[in-house]
Amino acid sequence: MKETISFEDFTKVDLRVGTIIEVNDFPKAKNPAYQLTIDFGDLGIKKSSAQITTRYTKEALLNKQIIATVNFPKKQIADFMSECLVMGAVKGKDVVLLHPELKVKNGATVN
Repeated sequence: MKETISFEDFTKVDLRVGTIIEVNDFPKAKNPAYQLTIDFGDLGIKKSSAQITTRYTKEALLNKQIIATVNFPKKQIADFMSECLVMGAVKGKDVVLLHPELKVKNGATVN
């Protein structure tokens, strides 16, 4: 387990629901990855790189709702600017995406 944080620390993390609206291969990434375009409703469209190619096809990801942290600073990965961090649980070498059980409004907060 990592070090204990305060509730105030946790409230600084802005987790939101978004829908993946575009998926592209990312051949310039160091490890196999996709470039995702995600609709966060009123927050707008954000892009992310995700190393999820072993578990998910591009077709399976399209229109899938996911959970992402939207208030991290942008991060350059090769020639791509990642604007949010898609959340997932690690299972061996795979990442299993976290997602709402039922469809919710894009941009909904996760508490």
